[in-house]
Amino acid sequence: MSEMEKMNEKMKKMEELETTAKKSGKNPYVIMLKEPVTFEGKKYDCIDLTGLDDIRAADMIEINKRLAGRGNSETFNENSLEYALHMAAAASSLPIEFFEQLKGNVAIRVKACVLLFLYKQA
Repeated sequence: MSEMEKMNEKMKKMEELETTAKKSGKNPYVIMLKEPVTFEGKKYDCIDLTGLDDIRAADMIEINKRLAGRGNSETFNENSLEYALHMAAAASSLPIEFFEQLKGNVAIRVKACVLLFLYKQA
């Protein structure tokens, strides 16, 4: 299976998850946490990424520049975990440090949410 086919398959699965979440009345851009995350003395039981709807191309370009300055030179930045965490930081108004300290499985859920947003059909 080619990389493009794999990506299309992932996007199809994420669209199905979004449809299921909407039918159940849940917001697909709010990530509920099994274990609260403590950051700077505050506990978070969810991560709200509904602000993704307000992200503009200029914000994404700024993230690309920031990552390039850190030495990130991936061909498809938008598919990287680092890019997704920076997008989440911009969408949530939480600092990048919040996202960088997440457990791996939670960070991947954040990435999946950002990818769902980026690749959903308008």
